[in-house]
Amino acid sequence: MMNELILPRFLQKGDKVIILSPSGKIDKSLLAGMKKSLESWGLEPVIGKYAGHSSGLYAGTIEQRTNDLQKAMDSKDIKAIFCSRGGYGAIHLIDKLDFTLFRSYPKWLIGYSDITVLHNLFQTNGYASLHAPMARHLSLEAEEDLCSIYMKDILFGRMPEYTCKPHKLNRLGIAKGILRGGNLAVLYGLRGTPYDIPAENTILFIEDINERPHAVERMIYNLKLSGVLEKLSGIIVGQFTEYEEDKSLGKELYRALADIMKVYHIPVCFNFPVGHVTYNLPLICGCEVELSVTGKATKLKF
Repeated sequence: MMNELILPRFLQKGDKVIILSPSGKIDKSLLAGMKKSLESWGLEPVIGKYAGHSSGLYAGTIEQRTNDLQKAMDSKDIKAIFCSRGGYGAIHLIDKLDFTLFRSYPKWLIGYSDITVLHNLFQTNGYASLHAPMARHLSLEAEEDLCSIYMKDILFGRMPEYTCKPHKLNRLGIAKGILRGGNLAVLYGLRGTPYDIPAENTILFIEDINERPHAVERMIYNLKLSGVLEKLSGIIVGQFTEYEEDKSLGKELYRALADIMKVYHIPVCFNFPVGHVTYNLPLICGCEVELSVTGKATKLKF
């Protein structure tokens, strides 16, 4: 039996949404650009009180960032929460947020990278959320940008079906499961906590930035040795960017990961377009999906 999570209601034209900064500080011009993009969708975006603030590397103090997010979660009028950027800092908030009023007014949370912390928190409380591009993307990309279009489609209730080119390291197969995942280092940091995601019935997607290959391999070995990999229904290996091949593994990163995963009889796809890249496909964390990996293509259907 699938443990599908609750999807918040889809957006409608005229809905009020909010832009917040739960992690790193952001250029205020990007907040303005994101607001303009959301207005073009027919939404009524507002910017959180502390979204443009600064406290060291963070967008305000822990108390300010918590206050912004908690007020948005509690609001009857706000229908979606757009995170402006990642960076680091969402971990400061995870044990301070209360879902009591949110359960009466559930809404979409949108973001990726460090926002993986909040995706895990929302799933732990029974709600799906959207792993998707943030302020910089919406501010800088053209209106016809495919990822922006997919994100809008999902939030307004139109589910996409993604098709990607095959990869030489793929393991073929078809699986159904609950899509979960995000930034690998963030997921690794939540292992063994109440915010860890379950392995059973899960199709796991992973991506990362600026992590050395041996550090990525170590994190995957953690999933192997703890029994997570053998319980998964499928694996989606996304983009690992901005690192130097340090030759510590004696092989390319994808090859190292494929060698660890090859003993499991589940579909595995490599080079999926999710991560710190422009073509970063929106994925619903907590939604039931079908992953089909064949010699001709990889397909992901919600």
